[in-house]
Amino acid sequence: MIPAIQMDGLCLRFNDGTELFNDLTFTAEAGKCTCVLGPSGCGKSTLLRLLSGSQDFVTEGSMTFVPQPRRSHCCAWMGQNDLLLPWLNLLDNVLLGFKLRNELTEELRHQAKLLLAEAGLQGYESSLPGALSGGMRQRGALLRTLMEDRPILLMDEPFSALDSLTRLKLQNLSSRMTAGATVLLVTHDVMEALRMAHRIIVLDGAPARIKADIFLQGQPPRSPEAAEVVKHYGPLLAELLDEGIS
Repeated sequence: MIPAIQMDGLCLRFNDGTELFNDLTFTAEAGKCTCVLGPSGCGKSTLLRLLSGSQDFVTEGSMTFVPQPRRSHCCAWMGQNDLLLPWLNLLDNVLLGFKLRNELTEELRHQAKLLLAEAGLQGYESSLPGALSGGMRQRGALLRTLMEDRPILLMDEPFSALDSLTRLKLQNLSSRMTAGATVLLVTHDVMEALRMAHRIIVLDGAPARIKADIFLQGQPPRSPEAAEVVKHYGPLLAELLDEGIS
């Protein structure tokens, strides 16, 4: 079974006593995409780091996968930095996990080449990261994450370095490849959240609390002109502008 991510009374503070969360409670539903919006500094990225296993924080409350996965490596993580290995070419970076686990096959190599082409990176398979733009590297990091095909995906601003048209294409690709997985997506982009999420949670400033919780109708990815997108765009933007985001 695909696990849900359940947080119950989660409190988090740094070692200097600064409190980031206080009694944060919500469940990222199994097999759905939950998007977290909120002002810079409210703890969105820190929440993902905590879920990925970081021990840099003092926490109270509980954070569990329900049901508990049978395999230990159930999560794929994409942070804000691409973390491509500079000595490996783009194709080998996309296939890195399989190479490290001695699971690489010609079929997986072929699949990765097809995805690189779909992401607009055909012809760059042999290029080293240093020869690529920031947006190209981010696309490579995204494909590396998607190739892992894990039941849980933690994604922190995965499209931030992309131009608007490439962003739309990669959002469509990501929604297709993560269908049926439990996705927790952090973004500042209201349109991105409305296109990709089944549910949007808006956090306010630290200590963060849930300011808005919106369940969306229909399946992502949604068209920017979809009724559900148009319906929620203005109110969501107003919530964020009230927190000083422009």
